[in-house]
Amino acid sequence: MFQALPYEGNRSDQFASVLNQLKSLIQDEPSFIANLANASALLKNFMHDTNWAGFYLYDGKELVLGPFQGLPACIRIPMNRGVCGTAAAERKTLVVNDVHDFPGHIACDAASNSEIVIPLVKDGRLLGVLDIDSPLKSRFDSEERQFLEQFAEILAEQLHIQQ
Repeated sequence: MFQALPYEGNRSDQFASVLNQLKSLIQDEPSFIANLANASALLKNFMHDTNWAGFYLYDGKELVLGPFQGLPACIRIPMNRGVCGTAAAERKTLVVNDVHDFPGHIACDAASNSEIVIPLVKDGRLLGVLDIDSPLKSRFDSEERQFLEQFAEILAEQLHIQQ
């Protein structure tokens, strides 16, 4: 059974604790919806100064809203549009220090000022993206980026999304 761990130690120790919690949460669970729901809750509760943490799933044409924590969000995002659509199309992590300076930014929550989006890729196939927003500018640093990329990789390997 899953048990929440305290986030003690330095930042690297805390990141390792969250990654271990993720592995514990998804280890024997085949439901991708359940796994994404728990993953978004885990991140939202761990990451301070964030106002949205969740997933957009690729349906073969566009990104469609998946499990998340935060205010209601945009339901569909075209590929190459906004931070999520661009990260998905390019299959690379995007860290945006000020979303208002990002060409074509899609403002689902006016309180968001910075964003990180990590593509979820399994066996070379795009599954979707992990999207985290913050009301603070320049909220996400390189150490956190590496942690979130590991988080997304662990999650993507476990996901069994039917398309």
